[in-house]
Amino acid sequence: MKNYISSAFRLTIVMLVIVGVYSIFVYAGSKVLPNHGKGEIITHNGQKFYANVGQDFKSAKYFHGRPSAVDYNAAGSAGSNKGPSNKEYLETVQKRMDTLKMQNPEMSHVKVPVELITASGSGLDPDISQEGALYQVKRIAKERNISETALENLIKANVSSPLMGLFGPSKVNVLKLNIALDQLK
Repeated sequence: MKNYISSAFRLTIVMLVIVGVYSIFVYAGSKVLPNHGKGEIITHNGQKFYANVGQDFKSAKYFHGRPSAVDYNAAGSAGSNKGPSNKEYLETVQKRMDTLKMQNPEMSHVKVPVELITASGSGLDPDISQEGALYQVKRIAKERNISETALENLIKANVSSPLMGLFGPSKVNVLKLNIALDQLK
């Protein structure tokens, strides 16, 4: 019995040290990162936005991001928790696809990028793929009376590469892209 208590006590001490060191490392790391770990804040037209939290753009003259299972409420991030065989989930995705094709009728023959019809695990993903942005070019060009080439160049200028060129696909931050779109002459 004595061995079990001393073993449990040693394990508790070791885990406290590991968790404590990890917590200190994360806290110290956040202090040397840009914005001290508080996220990237962008001020546009007198309003502050977090670039790392998805925003809801409904107007046809803007690029749309990923759908959100939590209606873009950062206080309660979550996914839908419904699997790919769930009937309700499949109906939701189909409705999103129908809406997307209705908003972008010129693209009805093109494969829909998956991130434009499925929510992310957090429901707050601020990024879409370059293909997701290009899918929306014809609609925005028509709405804003801008050439498709100018929009394609704007997208290319706003593509961010994966971390160290290795981890994950390249992506486009929808908030930054829409701010750049507003500044386009």
